[in-house]
Amino acid sequence: MPFHLNAKLINIDKIRENLFKFSIEAKEIAETAKSGQFIEIRVSDEIEPLLRRPISIFNIRKDENIVEFIFEVRGKGTKILSQKQIGDKIDVIGPLGYGTFNTENIKNAVIIAGGIGSFPLYNLAKELKNIANTNIYLGFKNKDVVVLEKEFEEVCNKLKITTDDGSYGIKGFAINVLEEDLKKQEKPDIIYACGPLPMLKRVQELAKSLNIPCQISLEEKMACGMGVCLGCAVKTSNSSKENPEYMHVCKAGPVFWSEDVEI
Repeated sequence: MPFHLNAKLINIDKIRENLFKFSIEAKEIAETAKSGQFIEIRVSDEIEPLLRRPISIFNIRKDENIVEFIFEVRGKGTKILSQKQIGDKIDVIGPLGYGTFNTENIKNAVIIAGGIGSFPLYNLAKELKNIANTNIYLGFKNKDVVVLEKEFEEVCNKLKITTDDGSYGIKGFAINVLEEDLKKQEKPDIIYACGPLPMLKRVQELAKSLNIPCQISLEEKMACGMGVCLGCAVKTSNSSKENPEYMHVCKAGPVFWSEDVEI
């Protein structure tokens, strides 16, 4: 059940230019949120921008009633949000999304993310820390946009970072490094992924070829977050040209079993 709160902004971290981490006091959300869920934020009391902004939950600090989220300034709405000050109240609805990450009976896990796709996976990695051996693969365009290396190192057994141009970490794509590693080591119980669709498509294909269960977190424009606006539809794997079938990311997801969706 989502809650509608005026949450107090208690901390702001500027991670790099136009990238911010906000920490808000949101007791009801912190108590009930699960890894993979998101929140919807109204950035202004004015009529414009009208629609809320969906933002993945980065970290849940249940004992402190704090929820953290990271966002990049990309337009008018996120620009307004970035100008908030500590002590301001933020209009939030959450937690949203029925599709969440499954960690039951997981002993060996792989997490792979591309760019800002790493943000929805941090709380999952933290959750897995005490129950599973977790290897994490993070891919970025170049050294300048590498983020959260220390945070992920602290919650996993092995972290590998790749950059497209080789300016930091391993040169190439995270999916290529993962594919090579899977040839040399025991198959994990599950792969979790979030990032650009081309990367997710390759993760989906790799998991299928090796018969490894896989969950992916999809990012779509979700104006309402509750399945009303119908703007975040994705095709199911059972879809055909004659009989298209759809699910909505905000409601059925944002986390799906990879075999259930067509990427």
